[in-house]
Amino acid sequence: MSLTAAGAIGQRAASKPAAPSEKSLSTSDEKSFDRQGDIETATVDADSEEAILSDERDIATNVISVDDDPTLNPWTFRAFFLGLGLSAFGGVLAEIYYFKPQTVLVSLMFLAVISYVLGVFMETFIPRRGLFRYLNPGPFNKKENAFVVIMASASANSALGTEVLAVQRLYYNITPNPAASMFLLFSSQLLGYGIGGMMRGILLYPSKMLYPGVLPLLSMFDALYEGGMAARKKLRVFYIVFAMIFVWELFPEWIFPLLTGFSIICLAAPNNAAVSRVFGGTNGNEGLGLLSIGFDWQYISSGVNPMAIPLKAQFSNFLGYLLCMVVFVAVYYNNIWKAQNFPFLSQLLFYENGTQYDQTLILNANYEVDPTLLAEQGLPYYASTWVVYLLSSNLATATFTHLLLWNWDDLSSAWSWMTPSSIKQMWANFDWKVWKADGMREQNVDDEEIDPHYKQMLKYPDAPNSWYFVVFLLSFVVALVVIYKTNSTLPWWGFVISLLLASISILFFGALAAITGLGFIIQPFVQMIGGYLHHGMPVANMYFVLYSYNTVTQAQLLLRDLKIAQYAKLPPRAAFTAQIIGTLLGAILNFIMMNSIIDNQREILLSVQGTNIWSGQQPQQYNSQAIAWGGLSHELFSSGQRYQWVPWAYIVGLFVPIPFWVIHRYWPKLRADYLYTPVIAYYIGWLCVGINSSITSYFAIAFLSQWWLRTRYPRWFAKYNYIVGAALDGGTQVMVFILSFAVQGAGGTSHLFPAWWGANQGGNYDHCAMLN
Repeated sequence: MSLTAAGAIGQRAASKPAAPSEKSLSTSDEKSFDRQGDIETATVDADSEEAILSDERDIATNVISVDDDPTLNPWTFRAFFLGLGLSAFGGVLAEIYYFKPQTVLVSLMFLAVISYVLGVFMETFIPRRGLFRYLNPGPFNKKENAFVVIMASASANSALGTEVLAVQRLYYNITPNPAASMFLLFSSQLLGYGIGGMMRGILLYPSKMLYPGVLPLLSMFDALYEGGMAARKKLRVFYIVFAMIFVWELFPEWIFPLLTGFSIICLAAPNNAAVSRVFGGTNGNEGLGLLSIGFDWQYISSGVNPMAIPLKAQFSNFLGYLLCMVVFVAVYYNNIWKAQNFPFLSQLLFYENGTQYDQTLILNANYEVDPTLLAEQGLPYYASTWVVYLLSSNLATATFTHLLLWNWDDLSSAWSWMTPSSIKQMWANFDWKVWKADGMREQNVDDEEIDPHYKQMLKYPDAPNSWYFVVFLLSFVVALVVIYKTNSTLPWWGFVISLLLASISILFFGALAAITGLGFIIQPFVQMIGGYLHHGMPVANMYFVLYSYNTVTQAQLLLRDLKIAQYAKLPPRAAFTAQIIGTLLGAILNFIMMNSIIDNQREILLSVQGTNIWSGQQPQQYNSQAIAWGGLSHELFSSGQRYQWVPWAYIVGLFVPIPFWVIHRYWPKLRADYLYTPVIAYYIGWLCVGINSSITSYFAIAFLSQWWLRTRYPRWFAKYNYIVGAALDGGTQVMVFILSFAVQGAGGTSHLFPAWWGANQGGNYDHCAMLN
């Protein structure tokens, strides 16, 4: 049976598919870690209704609904009104907070909760008679909500291009033409969409590409919009947990910040520097947070929700975490790279005596590194833990080898078309009249390998590859013109290399993120390559990073949002429209706000400390990194230099997975296939920055959810695990957003809670020693 037209899958009115039930959980005989006597061993009969969710397909079909109602319409005035409104809100707020001393992020879950509340408000209070029926066509539905969330999330971030433009204006006295600047933002934001969109067949449609991070959001959608007793019970659980965590977050976030990280060891030895470095962690760059217990969900779930990431990925993450602490302590206390001259955790550049390095003293009038001035100042140093982070980031090249060894079949279609006959056939079949493409896909729906959610999407016209190719082609041409109109100093061949690097990275790092839910920050990885290609050219390095790293980031965001659309059964063309509109609107608002803030706050942004309202810390850091990588890469990282092992890690990383693959091939009972070597390698540098007191709690909740609940109480896990995770995220993020403006200085003046034992406002909240 081949599906070639809308409606080939039965309409809901005629035959509504059964909602997923616990009895339908997979009990297939394919390889599963649940049946081989390892840490996920089941405690129930595999044939019972308590069968465990053992793979991505089980999770995707039993945790969230596969059902679809084709009559639900996302193309409503209400959806566009809320989408544009929240896009404007998110885009403006994101850019304002790029120049604030405190960062406020407009998260996906926050947008989902707010859009639902506003949608129900419009549904309730706008009349449905006469002309008003076009404004309020009926109940606010799941597809409208997904449409709004996707549009707003595409807008609600500060485009990396505005960082480049801000640095040029602040530090290089270069003000690119406004039109060129706008096209710079458009092209840099959309290149990743074009490339990522053309990889949908590999990185989106298969069940293997789970995107576990979005499962709590979709579980919340099901509870909000699905009918029946089961959905009402889930919704009740959601509201109860949401309300409880909403109230609770008032304590660790304001009244009782010691709850951010409760450390008995810090309380027992409050003046010990070594204890602070290893066991402290409630304040930024304080310490590793070993054995500290965090009670603040804001930090426990700050990167990814621990209840959503699969156990296999969590286990590798945990091994990396243990290695990170061992390596950091060993490097520091063995004084490697003169570690004890500098702070234990820091991201800055230093002189050898430990004072902060002033990079402006080594630049000439053209803001290029002057060898004479560099000789006078000396080469800068990094904190040694930051060097370990750079090493571990480069070890992430293990991703390429790991996926080629373990996931060849999942990725091989990315290059199987590269034969003369295939290219000739593609050229002959390519429909250049992209506006006429009907978007209907021929697919054998009886094929059991097809993802059930994707199968439901086949009834809707697709946004074909030709659309994404046009987006890529237009962005490519525009970017090529822009780099010569904005004084980027990046040559055309450097731009092409940046896109080739981005395309390869999207395939491999995108696949790893889709499978594990763990994303890698590869900015140092591409900055170093750009530094070697364009030595002594910090501005060129910024543009190289913009068109490589940002392209990867945008592609991963596009694919994540398209997975939300696939799970929510939002038609592909609606998702495409929402993403393009949100991205373009966000870029325009980012640009307007950036120029307004720089025009009015220039002196404050250039100062070292700034004020409690405005700060230039982020453009300062971006510029410093560009100078370090673009201007000093040869002097710091070449063979024989101080940090020579940082680039060597590129090569070492490629070989890291091979021993594990060989071990599994000859000794399969050792279960070396259970390890994600890129995750282990990357997370060796995990604790280099930020608040680390929540890590123990993160892993405790992760193993409680993904091992104990999933294997001991699989029915409860399938019904409630992800909805509880969504409620915890949603309630926390709403309260944190309110507190950011009410008491934490986002609105101008901060109002800290009066100092007491549980709110040590003059030092570290966990009472560990404050270190210089």
